[in-house]
Amino acid sequence: MAGKRTAAERRGVLCVFLAAVLYSIGGLCIKVIPWNGMSINSARNIVSVLVVGGYLYFTHHPPRWNRWIGLGAISVCGTNVLFSLANKLTTAANTIVLQFTAPIFVILLAAVFWRKKPGRLDLIACGIVLLGVLCFFVDSLEMGGMLGNVLALISGLSYAGVFLLNDLPDSDPISSVFWGDALSVVLGFPFLLRETAFTPLAITSVVILGAFQVGLAYILMCIGLRTTPAVTASLISGIEPVLNPLLVAIFYREPVGNMALVGAVIVIVSVVGYNVLRGREGTPQTQP
Repeated sequence: MAGKRTAAERRGVLCVFLAAVLYSIGGLCIKVIPWNGMSINSARNIVSVLVVGGYLYFTHHPPRWNRWIGLGAISVCGTNVLFSLANKLTTAANTIVLQFTAPIFVILLAAVFWRKKPGRLDLIACGIVLLGVLCFFVDSLEMGGMLGNVLALISGLSYAGVFLLNDLPDSDPISSVFWGDALSVVLGFPFLLRETAFTPLAITSVVILGAFQVGLAYILMCIGLRTTPAVTASLISGIEPVLNPLLVAIFYREPVGNMALVGAVIVIVSVVGYNVLRGREGTPQTQP
């Protein structure tokens, strides 16, 4: 059996958790910006490239490039683009519940490409978290918005790739983030040039998205992934699908039902319980 978590491992878990909290503001900020999803994604990533580029500069870490870093960049870009588009085409609740299929995709990808079998605790925790997420959104899942729902589901696959950034051969997660954000800027820039509603609220929301929900969040995630296995990180991020639609419900008036509150309790308790068991019992963690 592995020993209890080290201080570095605990810091890694905290960084992943804080990244998930920052990711959770995305639904609200995107909802209040009256632009096309591609425009929003391009604009927020202009800010993010500056934030991540500044981090690379001050840490003396020039961005690297190889095919594996490029694959990671595609995962980052795909997650950025699909999340922005889905939030405009369906509800924040639908978007995040479908994107949070990511832990399942992490387990499947690890099994297919790394021949790594998930541990029993991983599977149990994943199942309980997904049950909680489904309960949380049972009042919000609806017919319609099919394209947005499909895009959100695909984003679950690309989001799984983000959690696996540290496990690709010759990887450099922060370089993948930098290039993925840069690609997001390029893909959406033609749409951004057509926008006319540059209101103070829109500009402020874009800056918040770029600096915190994308830039700082990805930096924290990359730091956390150094010592946190992909499956564990994806489960810790279970806090995001709870906070994201809650913020939208509070500030954008998208309703949250009683089952949503039950789901919130299930997700939080299961994620906390999973990490307590990992930390105290020293159960071997599934890799990657």
